[in-house]
Amino acid sequence: MSNSHPAIVGHAIQLLFHGGKRVAAITTAVLCVAIYYVAYWMRFEGQISVTQMRLFFSTVAFIVALKLCVFWLFRVFANWGKYLTFHDLVILGKAVTFSSLIMAVTDYLITPDAGIPRSVFLMDWCGTLVTIGGLRSLARFVEEFGNQTMALKLGKPALIVGANDSGESLLRMIRRNSSPQYRPVGFIAAAPDLVGHSIGGVPVLGTLHDTCRIAQEHHHATVLITADELPGKQVRQLVDDAQASNVNVRVIPSYRNLLAGKVALQPRTVSIQDLLRRDPVSLDQSQLRRWLEGRVLLVTGSAGSIGSEICRQLLQFSPRKLLLVDRSETAQFFLERELRDLSRDQDIQVCMADVNDATRMEAIFAQHHPEIIFHAAAYKHVPLMEQNPGEAVKNIVLLTQKLANLADQYSVDSFVMISTDKAVNPTSVMGVCKRVGELYVQSLAESSNCRFVTVRFGNVLGSAGSVVPIFRQQIADGGPVTVTHPDMTRYFMTIPEASQLVIQAGAMGQGGEIFVLDMGEPVRIVDLARDMIRLSGLREGEDIEVEFTGMRPGEKLYEELHVTGERHLETHHPKILVAESQKINRLTVVRGIKRLENLADGPDDSILSQLKELVPQFQRDLTFVPERRAAA
Repeated sequence: MSNSHPAIVGHAIQLLFHGGKRVAAITTAVLCVAIYYVAYWMRFEGQISVTQMRLFFSTVAFIVALKLCVFWLFRVFANWGKYLTFHDLVILGKAVTFSSLIMAVTDYLITPDAGIPRSVFLMDWCGTLVTIGGLRSLARFVEEFGNQTMALKLGKPALIVGANDSGESLLRMIRRNSSPQYRPVGFIAAAPDLVGHSIGGVPVLGTLHDTCRIAQEHHHATVLITADELPGKQVRQLVDDAQASNVNVRVIPSYRNLLAGKVALQPRTVSIQDLLRRDPVSLDQSQLRRWLEGRVLLVTGSAGSIGSEICRQLLQFSPRKLLLVDRSETAQFFLERELRDLSRDQDIQVCMADVNDATRMEAIFAQHHPEIIFHAAAYKHVPLMEQNPGEAVKNIVLLTQKLANLADQYSVDSFVMISTDKAVNPTSVMGVCKRVGELYVQSLAESSNCRFVTVRFGNVLGSAGSVVPIFRQQIADGGPVTVTHPDMTRYFMTIPEASQLVIQAGAMGQGGEIFVLDMGEPVRIVDLARDMIRLSGLREGEDIEVEFTGMRPGEKLYEELHVTGERHLETHHPKILVAESQKINRLTVVRGIKRLENLADGPDDSILSQLKELVPQFQRDLTFVPERRAAA
């Protein structure tokens, strides 16, 4: 039989039953007559008397009409063919049972002594269920059988990681594909007690530790992973093992991304986000909805990587109004278009403004009266701020002070400041300015009715100007990939993960807290570079080089999570900690910031001295010895 024959047969059956509800009803009526007659024939073993035949002919029209009415009531004709599911068969079972009960009760009430034999009802019920259900399933069976036949001939052997709901869904998706690329030969389970079982006829062959061996035994089968199925550490280990064993790994997008419309169904190579992501973040949706629904929300730095993602996340909680505040005209234009496509019914207001412009910001507050503020606007590039400390003071410290004062003045309910782990024992101008901003917001919380909350986290994957897009561009240009130091490590988060946790922490705060996000394990930057080279299909040292350029001013070899004298306490959310630290006197902070404002356009040394006075932990590293050498 040619490969096209099963598809033709399946299509013919689908046309028979899906050519309209009227055609389906006529087909069902004919089948019901035949089933009812067969039930009589079996009851009397082929010897149907004249009396029983008269009873058959006098009741068959009522029986068939009753079944059709009940089937119509239960919407049995709504789905025929290849899209049939178990849910549809359950509905059919209910309809058949309900119609049989009505038939039996009606017959008993009308002719209690000489009615239809009870066994006829039972055989009719069974025959209707098997015949109609079987024919309804036939189109899907023929199609999937044809797909599996093609997969056996054309599909590449594949192992599915995850002997669970995600794995079973992936198996069904592969089998339903009319042009199958893969032929599932086995599942890989997380728990050893599942080995030896089977899912959909496909055996569970082993655990994660056995993956590469099993793949080699099955002609180097491709390993398919559903995104979010494994923690990043296990993905990294699996990819390393697969590379050594010459085994191919592919990632199938998660249903969360599919439902969001962000990805297609085509498998892709493992991306750096897969290697670095941590366990999926779970949010307290009910708490966030109570906090955000029906309120006026304002996001500063809305056109930035974090600010724009916060805006996307906020839309799902139905705010009364969402204010986008940023001075980047082009980025604001495209962000507004995107957000309106995501939620056409939301009130989204684009406010073109420099957050440092106090007059303009006060006009926005007076017009819109925001209730919750997410403050993401700030300079973030460490080397540039080392060269321009006065601008860092203006656009981090003074900007935060002005915005916080407006929040207090206009009785804003909550103010969430986004900070960084570079504020911990800072060695850079950017980091120490963020720390001063933290101190001011924390001091203001003691006397304000506004709930001032600070959220501190590490580097964000894929944000503008971050290491991942830089490495990606360097690889595209043929290298070299430049890393400042072989021992440089950083904590990383994905943009959606960081944004979600910022919102969650904002909802948790009572005022004055500094929340610290759990960023998992630190990652060596050189390992990140090597992973990206490998995942691009290139070889380090042969196709592309890794070069060390030396640390830049203000950089640390590793990021710290604790300010000196600070300790972290757990909260009810497993990925959010609260930093318990000694608060500084508000008057001291205000006076120090006033001196910084007066010095902002002055000599760099004076600015740095004042920052050091406000944050004694500030230890600026001025050593910078440029060097270029290949990685060992």
